[in-house]
Amino acid sequence: MAMGLPRLVAVAFTLALVSIFPPLPFSLAGEITSIESVPDLQKLMYVAVDGYPCVRLLNLSGEIGCSNPGLSKVVAPLIKLKDVKDLVEPHTVLVTADEMEDFFTRHVPLCSWCLLNISVNKVTFVVSASGANDVLFTRMILVSNDLSFASKIGGVLIESGSSFQQKLKGLSPDKMFPQAEFSPYKNVEYKWNPMASSIMWKAYNFPVYLLSESGITAVQKFLSKKDMKHKTYTSDVAEFNMVMETTKAGTHNSKACLQEGTCLPLGGYSVWSSLPPINVSSSNNRKPIVLTVASMDSASFFRDKSFGADSPISGLVALLGAVDALSRVEGLSNLKKQLDVCILQLVFLVLTGETWGYLGSRRFLHELDLHSDAVADLSDTLIETVLEIGSVGKGLSGGINTFFAHKTRVSSATNMTLDALKIAQDSFASKNIKILSADKTNPGIPPSSTMAFMKKNPQTSAVVLEDFDTKFVNKFYHSHLDDLSNINSSSVVAAASVLARTLYILASDNKDSALGSIHVNASFVEELLACLLSCEPGLSCNLVKDYISPTNTSPGNYAGVMSGEPSSNPYLGSVGDVSRFLWNFLAEKTSVQKGNTTSVCSKGSCSRTDQVCIKAESNKEGTCVVSTTRYVPAYSTRLKYADGAWTILPQNRSDSMGMVDPVWTESNWNTIGLQVYTVQHSAYDNAVLVAGITVTTLAYIGIMVAKSFITKALKQD
Repeated sequence: MAMGLPRLVAVAFTLALVSIFPPLPFSLAGEITSIESVPDLQKLMYVAVDGYPCVRLLNLSGEIGCSNPGLSKVVAPLIKLKDVKDLVEPHTVLVTADEMEDFFTRHVPLCSWCLLNISVNKVTFVVSASGANDVLFTRMILVSNDLSFASKIGGVLIESGSSFQQKLKGLSPDKMFPQAEFSPYKNVEYKWNPMASSIMWKAYNFPVYLLSESGITAVQKFLSKKDMKHKTYTSDVAEFNMVMETTKAGTHNSKACLQEGTCLPLGGYSVWSSLPPINVSSSNNRKPIVLTVASMDSASFFRDKSFGADSPISGLVALLGAVDALSRVEGLSNLKKQLDVCILQLVFLVLTGETWGYLGSRRFLHELDLHSDAVADLSDTLIETVLEIGSVGKGLSGGINTFFAHKTRVSSATNMTLDALKIAQDSFASKNIKILSADKTNPGIPPSSTMAFMKKNPQTSAVVLEDFDTKFVNKFYHSHLDDLSNINSSSVVAAASVLARTLYILASDNKDSALGSIHVNASFVEELLACLLSCEPGLSCNLVKDYISPTNTSPGNYAGVMSGEPSSNPYLGSVGDVSRFLWNFLAEKTSVQKGNTTSVCSKGSCSRTDQVCIKAESNKEGTCVVSTTRYVPAYSTRLKYADGAWTILPQNRSDSMGMVDPVWTESNWNTIGLQVYTVQHSAYDNAVLVAGITVTTLAYIGIMVAKSFITKALKQD
């Protein structure tokens, strides 16, 4: 049918308007942004929020951590907690306060309206780490145990940052006595961690998300529009995509999820290295060992925000600073010759998985029992003494760096270590370092890797160097707030300095000749702290990139999972960035070059068995050096990997630590994400639908009436 003249004129006019006016600038977020495609519109409507999730972890007895309660996304409206009293219909509640601990320990409000308004359908809470103690929390009931209350929570967003550290008295989601089940002494009720709340060891059937700085900005933009949209028919909602595979499969403990393949065991790779390299061809290589220990992993309520600045990364950096100082001593070749004929052998051990049942130290000791390739050239019978470097980032007070030596038992080896620490302390002209013995009323050594050594052999001689005496001074132990701003770099430098000189004294039995030439590079320590405890530059710093090609910028310092078959010569793709960096760093710093020659290794291997290939990732060609540096798998001694799957071994009553091993695993997931956007009220949608139907009906009636009228008029004509 031919198009009439009026319709042609209308189409032409519309095309003319489209050709004259470009796409209209428009933004739901209040910013001028051009919408030129459907993806552009989606980006403006759905704002992705950056942050750090709390994920689901499992053990033999159950679950901890967070997950969506069902098999689908959780969508819950956003509102500030202070506006809860104004609710007259189901909403999501966003909270700004330093009440993370209060919320998860469910301090019940005194006022009746608080409970009435919080108990709305699918309420999402956004908890901040600023100050709003007027929320009237009084009686503690764990959220995880209060099913009625928990069922009304859609999700939780945590607003936090380093600026809140000074406002908070403390925030530690761990226990009063962390990992007390592995204690070598009976007083497991001792309160090492007075700020403990234990909230990270509970299970929550709703998603919890720690907002990043950009995430906070994104959420606040939506909240700021609330007043302007007060009379509109829209709501701002948060959508959580945190569905865990263990929830989908109904596997709620480690045994079940490993059988179904819905989880992976926690773990990674520890690293050990000797100075000088162990000469296996020498008849005099069976020297007693001074084993210096530090940890590389931490934990927090949030998987990827576990920096652990004071506990334990400050100790790790101190150890690396000491190794660097020993490698730079003037006349290094002479020093290594002295160490080569000394009475003790220095061995450095950096462990991972220690937060989760001392996985690294227990597996290291187990590998020693097995005489595996991972600990070739070592023997537990040769370990003369253990010197562990724990939390040393908060030792500075009044211009003096004070550290406390916690000892295991009175023995000649322990006294030898304490004497070496005292000599090292007195060797500094500035006299700004003090090494004090820990309080004798302490029940024993504090929570540390040394506990695994003590449980294995109660006669172990060991000293643990810490920045506290009777209780943790780190008020953010295993919290996301234990970051770079929580420690003092000068304290770490001081610990590294006294450690370097102590190790030289122990290994060389030389108490004065070379001590003055052993100095820690403060700039190196500060750079290393920035690499391991921040996202900028993080692992993309030049120091790390000189050794490896990091896969992530943010270190995180979470232990991670074992994704493949454990090996002493692992596929590097399954080894974490920090472990690979430590392996390359220690291999270089403890190495010697025979005949002053070096060889190139293009494929990561060297022709000689006493050589290792370093810096092969960062350079097209690595360098072969003589070094005794090894990877050691770190995973539960109750686990076995065979035929591409993990199985749990039966309990061995002769293994006291294995009897209490929780066997920690982490749930698999497809994607994790959070976004916020605006939705229209369903009531408004229904009203529009009714109005549309009404208008259509009336229009139809009108048309029929008009048609009838026109028909009658035409007949009359």
